[in-house]
Amino acid sequence: MATAFSFAQTILFSKTSLSIRTNGLRSFSFCLPFSSSSAASLSSDKLQSKKWRQPVASVLELGGVKIAKDDVLRDDPTNNVPDTIFAKLGMQLHRRDQHPIGILKNAIYEYFDTNYSNQFDKFDNLCPIVSVKENFDDVLVPADHVSRSYNDTYYVDAQTVLRCHTSAHQAELLRRGHTHFLVTGDVYRRDSIDSTHYPVFHQMEGVRVFSPSDWEASGTDGTTYVAGDLKKCLEGLARHLFGAVEMRWVDTYFPFTNPSFELEIFFQEKWLEVLGCGVTEQEILRRSGKTDDVAWAFGLGLERLAMVLFDIPDIRLFWSNDERFTSQFSSGQLGVKFKPFSKYPPCYKDVSFWINEAFTENNLCEVVREVAGDLAEEVQLIDNFTNKKGMTSHCYRIAYRSMERSLTDEEINKLQWNVRELVQSKLNVVLR
Repeated sequence: MATAFSFAQTILFSKTSLSIRTNGLRSFSFCLPFSSSSAASLSSDKLQSKKWRQPVASVLELGGVKIAKDDVLRDDPTNNVPDTIFAKLGMQLHRRDQHPIGILKNAIYEYFDTNYSNQFDKFDNLCPIVSVKENFDDVLVPADHVSRSYNDTYYVDAQTVLRCHTSAHQAELLRRGHTHFLVTGDVYRRDSIDSTHYPVFHQMEGVRVFSPSDWEASGTDGTTYVAGDLKKCLEGLARHLFGAVEMRWVDTYFPFTNPSFELEIFFQEKWLEVLGCGVTEQEILRRSGKTDDVAWAFGLGLERLAMVLFDIPDIRLFWSNDERFTSQFSSGQLGVKFKPFSKYPPCYKDVSFWINEAFTENNLCEVVREVAGDLAEEVQLIDNFTNKKGMTSHCYRIAYRSMERSLTDEEINKLQWNVRELVQSKLNVVLR
């Protein structure tokens, strides 16, 4: 269950609808919760009959449906989606068989196909634009949870977001009658800038539903039986990906499962969290019309595991088109170790300013990404103090580094100047 606090990211648990919303984005009413083959079932005549608004800049296609840029980057006071994020929509690294993310996804598919006789339905082309209800309410995320804030989530409008987790599709798939399924997709979160965080990453969620007849002969209750089956399944998956490793289970909390667990493995001389999982809260099943059933769910972050399996040191590399990176990986070859092709030096620049009450570090990182894109390697708070007047100053150090070439002093100075200008104008802070 990839979610807005993903199993893989550890804030919660690593988790659209066919209905037409009148208060949402009318153009997204046909972002269907199916794989590409299902989306293709819409005839071209039907698609042509939908009156898409003329795009301001570009159009992308998701699940066979065209989406205009001005439908995502809207003139709406609640919209906080930047151009840099829109540019990632539709790239779908998880659907590229020769990319580390796609290779890992297919290795997980192989495990489930082999051990469960192709019982699991697979969805990897679901529309990433979902309702607030689908993203949060349907998986029981509390109304006051931090993940709902504009500081953490990309809002298209007050009722529509870029999904924070693949769990946004769980309730709809359950309502449609699916009892065994895997959902893989790109997810979006406003986040810090460093080697392991990126505002777009990929998750996989797995769900399996059991009926009373599955556990009655076991002599145990449904929750105990399902929890045991879950652990057996995921221990097998860990061995499939990492080999014969030592494992341990850690009790934890997620709002949509009870009991909830994290699986850790001892790998490369340290304990590594692999995924989060648990027995699905009965309220989720009840709302889906499965009152007597019990289910398990798990969620994992593909980048996090791929960085370990392929020895990839920086999350930005997954988005590189440099042949020196892309040529190192082949379909079906899990765990091929990445060979660094260059190590260009970083350049550090500091920016200091008096903050206001509305300031957040995520907002600063959005500004830096808007200016520098993937040339921004890290943003780190290196100093802060409060003066006698009660004013607080922060000093951030920005590391600029290209993964593919050396940056010139002129380039870096221009980037830093633009960052300072935008920090002042967008964040309403006072530069020092």
